[in-house]
Amino acid sequence: MQDAGETAEPVNESWWRRWLVNPVVAQLTGGTSPSRIAWTIALGMVLGVFPIMGTTTFLCFVVGWMFGLNQPILHAFKAMVYPLHLALILVFIRLGERIYGVPLISLTIPELVEKFKADPVLFFSDFGMAAWHGVSAWLLIAPVAVLLLKMAIMPLLLRLAASLSKLKEVGA
Repeated sequence: MQDAGETAEPVNESWWRRWLVNPVVAQLTGGTSPSRIAWTIALGMVLGVFPIMGTTTFLCFVVGWMFGLNQPILHAFKAMVYPLHLALILVFIRLGERIYGVPLISLTIPELVEKFKADPVLFFSDFGMAAWHGVSAWLLIAPVAVLLLKMAIMPLLLRLAASLSKLKEVGA
C-alpha cells in the first residue's frame, strides 16, 4: 500500500498515445483551435509522403515554420505515414510518367546500381526526371488530399475538444 506522499509509478503509455494523442490534447487544452490542429495533422501526413527520400523532414520544417504550425505534431504525423511514404514513391513516379506520357523506366535496385556504376551523370539525369514525375503527380494530389484529411480529422478533434471541455468543467 502506498503512502499519501508517494506517487504511483508511471504507466507505460502506448506509442500512439505518447507521440500522437498527448501532444494533440496538450495543444487543445492550451488553446490551439481544432481547425489549426487538423491542418497541422493533414499537412504532416501529406508532406510525409512527398516522393523524394530524405526530404520530408526538411519539407515539414519549412512548411511548419512558414505557417506557424506545431512542429512536434507535424513531424509525429509525418513519421506515422513513413511506411505509406515508401509504398507511394513508385506510385507517384508511375503516375507522373503517365501524366507526361513518357515510357516507364526500370526501377529495380540491381538495374539502378548498374546504371549508376556505368554512368553516374546519365543515372542522375534519368532518375532526376523520374523524381520530377513523382513530384508532379504528388503536387496534383496533395492539395486535394490535405483538404480531405482535414475534413476527416476535424469532427474527431471537435469531439475531443468537447470532451476535454466537459472534463475541465467537472474538474473545476
